[in-house]
Amino acid sequence: MATKVVMEALSPTMEEGRLVKWLKNEGDAVKSGDILAEVETDKAVMELVARGDGVLRKRIAAEGDSSPVGTLLAVIAGDDENIDALVADAKSAPAAAAAAPAAPAAPAAKSADSRVEKAPPAATPAARPAETPQPPLPPARGSGFGAVQAAEPQSSAVATTGGARQRSSPLARRLAGERGLELSQIRGSGPGGRIIRRDIEHAASAVAARPAAKPAPKAAPPRLISRDGDYQDIPLTQIRKTIARRLTESIGPIPTFYLTAEFDAERASEIRAQLKELGDEYKISYNDIVIKAVAQALADHPDVNAHWMGDRIRHFNRVHVAMAVATEAGLITPVIFDADRKPIGQISAEARQLAGLARQRKLTPEQYTGSTFSVSNLGMFGIDQFTAIINPPEAGILAVGGVEAKPVALDGQVVVRQRMRVTMSCDHRVVDGAIGAQFLQSVKRFFENPLLLVL
Repeated sequence: MATKVVMEALSPTMEEGRLVKWLKNEGDAVKSGDILAEVETDKAVMELVARGDGVLRKRIAAEGDSSPVGTLLAVIAGDDENIDALVADAKSAPAAAAAAPAAPAAPAAKSADSRVEKAPPAATPAARPAETPQPPLPPARGSGFGAVQAAEPQSSAVATTGGARQRSSPLARRLAGERGLELSQIRGSGPGGRIIRRDIEHAASAVAARPAAKPAPKAAPPRLISRDGDYQDIPLTQIRKTIARRLTESIGPIPTFYLTAEFDAERASEIRAQLKELGDEYKISYNDIVIKAVAQALADHPDVNAHWMGDRIRHFNRVHVAMAVATEAGLITPVIFDADRKPIGQISAEARQLAGLARQRKLTPEQYTGSTFSVSNLGMFGIDQFTAIINPPEAGILAVGGVEAKPVALDGQVVVRQRMRVTMSCDHRVVDGAIGAQFLQSVKRFFENPLLLVL
């Protein structure tokens, strides 16, 4: 029986994907689990695997094509199986979609509502805050970065694979996280197709035996240059499309106000220098201290560690801080889970590893979803102060400027001190001015007294 190869939702916020590269040619024999292609999602470049055995009879999508989730990309079937009907249906689908705009368009005033109504079935929490997944389960203490990778949303005990519900045991989910495996790409052999430990071990063995995948090409989609050479149009990457959509969801509907404060960074500078003298393994950044200070303050101010859910406000009992990382494709926010419970050294190690994975576009969905608050730092670019846009449905984000020596009044004298300016963007529907100010005071107290963060 023929198997359809469709554009799968490879991340929680994915609505469409761009086919970067085919790894199988027409006529190649394939087995379930074989990697067919590389797909650029809104966050990373991921692998598309076969869901059946047979021969890759027809590749319908071309490299570089962007397709909505659920679009037929190829057909796997037996050598003598007739697939004409499937191919014909796939070719007629774009024509039907192109004809759709001929129908009377809705008034422009209803564009905000129509965006929600026309969202594809795979509409994500990014577009509909009320459906935001719960934060991942806490990583085991002292188990290192692997435990963070193993963390996953509480609702993921049942994974979705090709539209079907796929169960997995807690042990299987933990082992899959430690080995960097996607449960959606594993076929279960337990009761009712449940993924169990044996399936994870077999999948890990297959990955180890598979030749190393070639790195995803860094080349951007082809640029369209005007005939006279006056300009060039650069097609949007999937991550840039997502950034654009998220920004319009944030800056317009969210009533935002801003709180700015200046922190004394003298003690933070001293403790960084002392730790650096112990060796590179103890080196931490100002941003690591900020993340820890923010996490401690969020634990003390649950009103800020919250999400706007449309008809209610959700307060979280755990603290998951997202950090903005700039990549060639755009901004992405990997998450430090349970940051208030981790020492600064562990936060520093995780932050470096997550930033590296983000720049290589190798983050898994579990590593960039589930945050309760965000931090964005542009100090390394010489920026003294800026405002950041809230990542909905979060209630706030802290923008961090650079640390520099400034003359300040101290005990009646002018002295030179290391100073840092921060600005907090607050969703006024969740955070009132006084609440935001009290939270920022707590962040200031922790940052200016870093010993409080290591006790």
